[in-house]
Amino acid sequence: MAGRFEGKVAFITGAARGQGRSHAVGLASEGANIIAVDACAPINTIPYEGPSAADLEETVRQVEAVGGRIIARQVDVRDLDGLTATVKDGVSEFGRLDIILANAGVVSYGQLAELDEETWQTMIDINLTGVWKTVRAAVPAMIEAGNGGSIILTSSTAGLKALHTLGHYVAAKHGVIGLMRNLANELAPHNIRANALAPTNVDTIMLNNPGVFKMFRPDLENPNAEDAHSGFVQHHLMKVPMIATDDVTNAVKWLASDEARYITGITLPIDLGLLAK
Repeated sequence: MAGRFEGKVAFITGAARGQGRSHAVGLASEGANIIAVDACAPINTIPYEGPSAADLEETVRQVEAVGGRIIARQVDVRDLDGLTATVKDGVSEFGRLDIILANAGVVSYGQLAELDEETWQTMIDINLTGVWKTVRAAVPAMIEAGNGGSIILTSSTAGLKALHTLGHYVAAKHGVIGLMRNLANELAPHNIRANALAPTNVDTIMLNNPGVFKMFRPDLENPNAEDAHSGFVQHHLMKVPMIATDDVTNAVKWLASDEARYITGITLPIDLGLLAK
């Protein structure tokens, strides 16, 4: 359905790779202009390689390849001033703001009673406070534009249930759903909708790394991807180990479109039946 987002503008965090890149390219392919940010810097407590400046440049290339326009900045979602300045630049360039995708997030592992303070705080600062800062930086421009809009927050199935060795991640993702519900109430008078996504395992580096492999196969000393994938399948009603980034992007497109113009305050699972099991 080409053109669903013609003339609209989307602000996307965590856009250098993975789900964020997929959302940027997917929305641009249907006419949206993109304001993209990613930290593109290592984070001490995260046990896998973070995105690079080259990754963000590749997102720019892919957006432009489908005919989209994009402003991309290296900004950490913990930096409210940087987010606010980026939104200001994007709105100045594109004239409006219609879609906010608070997608940036990280994962690390450990028992709650054993976590060090830095690991806990980094998780909350990025995965919860960073979502609030994204909204705080962008919603005023959306209200000022007066066109309504769609806010989509990336939570997780971990926002709706406990998961082993992920208590700090679970706490942050539960908080994202609470944040979404309040935003839906506060912003409805402006015709701004707020919803959350609850994906299961998504085929990105956040999933395909040794820490996650161990979480799903604690019975093995050094599980590999093949070992873990058998564990992934056990959590799902549909016997598939993970979903693709496009599966999440398709949900984003629907929630951001006029087809969902009366949908607000919901958490949409994309979970292969995990939450029904």
